[in-house]
Amino acid sequence: MNAIEIMVDEHRYIKRMLVVVRKLCIKIMNGEDVNFSDFYRVMDFVKNYADIHHHGKEEQLLFNRMLDETGKVAEKLIKSGMLVEHDLGRLYMADLRSALEKYEKGDEESKLDIISNAMGYTYLLKRHIEKEDEVVYKFAERSLSKETLAEIEVQCIEFEKKQSAEGIQTKYIALLEELEKKLK
Repeated sequence: MNAIEIMVDEHRYIKRMLVVVRKLCIKIMNGEDVNFSDFYRVMDFVKNYADIHHHGKEEQLLFNRMLDETGKVAEKLIKSGMLVEHDLGRLYMADLRSALEKYEKGDEESKLDIISNAMGYTYLLKRHIEKEDEVVYKFAERSLSKETLAEIEVQCIEFEKKQSAEGIQTKYIALLEELEKKLK
């Protein structure tokens, strides 16, 4: 699997977690208690798998090279698009954490903020992933030199090995599967 295929594959796991988030929100809407543990586990997945692991490769390996080699088109696509959306996703997660903490302390209105931030993140990431899979990655494959793609490949494999040695992929895929099973 090449670097871009790895990133597309990771999107499949992230999209599955978005389904989990939606199911947690539906439970709240159906009158069930907020499952703090599951929401905090989702946020752990988002931070460590989707953001640090996946976005880390994009931001450190792929996007920088696209900016270096492809000029203004990549600058607009990356700086004004993908990186802004990465930051917006982080904001949704920070606001979700804040809403959960407020709700735990008795602020009943924060239940709405839990749902709105969780679903805002879900909608954002769904569209974001489609853009990356269908536009950004294909643009990178067409526009970057073969040498650059090969260098990214080597760096990606090294990144994956380090993360694997820490058990990141295994831990977070297992967490996702556990939540999916629980919410069937």
